[in-house]
Amino acid sequence: MHQVLAPNVMREITPLSAGDCFTITSRERTKFDFPLHYHDEYELTLLLNAKGAKRVIGNSIGVVDDAELVFIGPNLYHAWFTHQCKSQSFTEITIQFHQDLFDEHFLNRNQFCLIRNMFNNAQLGILFPRDTVNNIVERILNLKQKTQFAAVLELLSILHTLSLSANTQLLSDIGFSDEKLPYKSRRIEKVFEFLFNNYERSITLTEVAKIANMPATSFSRFFKKRTGKTFVESLNEIRLGHASRMLADTDFNITTIAYRCGFNNISNFNRIFKLKKLCVPKVFRETYNSGKKVYI
Repeated sequence: MHQVLAPNVMREITPLSAGDCFTITSRERTKFDFPLHYHDEYELTLLLNAKGAKRVIGNSIGVVDDAELVFIGPNLYHAWFTHQCKSQSFTEITIQFHQDLFDEHFLNRNQFCLIRNMFNNAQLGILFPRDTVNNIVERILNLKQKTQFAAVLELLSILHTLSLSANTQLLSDIGFSDEKLPYKSRRIEKVFEFLFNNYERSITLTEVAKIANMPATSFSRFFKKRTGKTFVESLNEIRLGHASRMLADTDFNITTIAYRCGFNNISNFNRIFKLKKLCVPKVFRETYNSGKKVYI
């Protein structure tokens, strides 16, 4: 578990009422002026003409293109900052809906498996590819014109279309939040449970293979096939997720964080962090701290 000292990340109370299925807000803006925050609801955010703005989703920091669509799960830290955006005006459309709008029993039906998988992945934040954005943008822009039942049906249809999208990008790392992604394998889930409980120490492939009750070579192939990543890549992702959370939420120094998250030396930590996060830990922390305290 994270030792949280003073996260100072704002919990947003959204305008979505208990009696409404969803809310949609469309704004023409000249700058971003909302700090780093989180909320209980799912959120779909479309940005148009905001190229050069900075996006923070979980422990992912990136730069916005001229059209961007992101799906964010409940309680995931997120914000956009003006950064290098030079547009005189840009469009921001935000759709928010309750966690239980489509409950577990509804989503467990076979016809909704793709939407269910997308909702699970939203725990890390999903960035959709440009072709998907181009295909869906008019429907999102027109959603506000629909009312009552027709609006809910169209939202569900939009979510279905998005769930079919290929080449989506998961933004944050597992480990940054306490949420676990579901896997259709009890062996894989047991392995991840072990990794989450032991990431701070040295872990070998042989040790983890025993958890799955498989020979090391067979387990390595099995793990890659089921997760799309090697064992080492997944372990590093968990460690980076926890390290990023500690950088964001605590005042521990960077060396202490590196060792507490299982990295055997600070140079190795800095190298892997920069390779995966495209910035060094110090810059990551500065970005988070600025996002908490000021409007950018």
